[in-house]
Amino acid sequence: MKMDNIPKTMRAAVYRGVNDVRVETVPVPEITAGEVLVKIDTCGICGTDLKKIHTGSHSAPRIFGHEMAGTIVQAGEGVSGFAVGDRVMAYHHIPCGECYYCRKKTFAQCETYKKVGCTAGFAPSGGGFAEYIRVMDWIVRRGLVKVPDEIPLEQAAFLEPVNTCYKAIELLGLQRDETVLVIGQGPIGILLAALANRTGATVLTSDLYAERHAVAAKFGLKHPLDARRDVVTAAKAATEERGADVVLLAVGGNALIQLAMDAVRPGGRVMLFAATQHGEAPFDPAAVCMDEKTLMGSYSASVAIQDDVTRLVFEGYTNGFDLTPLISHRFSLENAVEAINLASHPQADSLKIVIQPGR
Repeated sequence: MKMDNIPKTMRAAVYRGVNDVRVETVPVPEITAGEVLVKIDTCGICGTDLKKIHTGSHSAPRIFGHEMAGTIVQAGEGVSGFAVGDRVMAYHHIPCGECYYCRKKTFAQCETYKKVGCTAGFAPSGGGFAEYIRVMDWIVRRGLVKVPDEIPLEQAAFLEPVNTCYKAIELLGLQRDETVLVIGQGPIGILLAALANRTGATVLTSDLYAERHAVAAKFGLKHPLDARRDVVTAAKAATEERGADVVLLAVGGNALIQLAMDAVRPGGRVMLFAATQHGEAPFDPAAVCMDEKTLMGSYSASVAIQDDVTRLVFEGYTNGFDLTPLISHRFSLENAVEAINLASHPQADSLKIVIQPGR
């Protein structure tokens, strides 16, 4: 079953090589049994998209973009629970649920999870930077989320990034008497801080830009720190000189790991959230051994919390967790290269950058 007037071709932002993205005309992907075709309404630009574009970590050509929501325009034979016209959000990774890593709930290490199940053509890479995406059968079964009519698709497009942040907060097991320092107040840093704040912990936020702290304040974050000053001293001043119980590093750059380790108290936890490129990051090993500081990481989404995250994002839209204020810039697909350039060079007034093919 399909909507009328699905075109044969579409526009897409195609990755052609390192720092080379071009808006081109490509075929609309064809679906098979168990799959759906989704017309994209909104796709956020993620830091992992930018890393792939700038480092050449993936072969070309590809169409990136995975923070996406839209409307089903075609459903393949055997699809159940979804129909043409449904508004949906699609996760691009879903684990097998049976392997060793899935049994240990380390889903991001599952080989099936590492396969991408959404594509706009070429090697499957999400595909949200295009007008239409093909959602493969295993994603339809476990990773396609129906969006209620009253929820804007812009809000629904945050489901995947919220899941990744929620997973990190769950791993930390925050207590109400703890103090959390979140380094970086881009859109992910604000999400992490807002979710930490919901646990009842005291949350300190560090960033270079007052404009970002102003947005963070709308999410109830009341303890901004100027990153140009001594953040370690400020964290200790807020905790009777102990240091924060938890430091969340929401900024890429290995040099900040040492700062995070210095800002956390003995016996505290440092969570790396944005360290997605391989490299070397020297830190004092005695801080881990003698000071008993834990250095940990969290990467990608968790299927185990998918339902909880869906409730939070949908119910939160009218109940204190409207995420659309995190969107600072909206670009048409024709201006996708400009959007990617802005996201690659964050400004004081730039947070979540989204591409909306219908603009």
